[in-house]
Amino acid sequence: MKIAIINGPNLNLLGQREPGIYGSQGFDSFLEILKTRFPNIILEYFQSNVEGELVNALQQFGNEADGIILNPAAYTHTSVAIGDCIAAIKAPVVEVHISNVHAREEFRKLSHVSAKAAGTICGLGLDGYRLAIEYFINKEVDR
Repeated sequence: MKIAIINGPNLNLLGQREPGIYGSQGFDSFLEILKTRFPNIILEYFQSNVEGELVNALQQFGNEADGIILNPAAYTHTSVAIGDCIAAIKAPVVEVHISNVHAREEFRKLSHVSAKAAGTICGLGLDGYRLAIEYFINKEVDR
């Protein structure tokens, strides 16, 4: 099974950026933990601060992966293009947010992604990525 993890803008700063909201662990070290925990899963990773690059990655992995874990970050609230792309690809997408976006600023409650995603996990820190992987594993077992 191949799962792509796609992270949006500023998530390259995890571990440094607002640790009270996003924690103190960088994503690269967390990705190694995920790879160790799920040795039978091929985990591909992509991060960009650029909206069009995220759309390109979704299109690419949308035809290659069994599932996509997407944290569109701030583009969640602004990118119709990312939402449209999710609707156009075959791989199911789980939207993940490290913080509870519903407990933050009002503008963060709008998502152009959620309605197109298989599901959304938010507010559980980096553990949301693990839960999304387990969703895809369980979905495969149920087939």
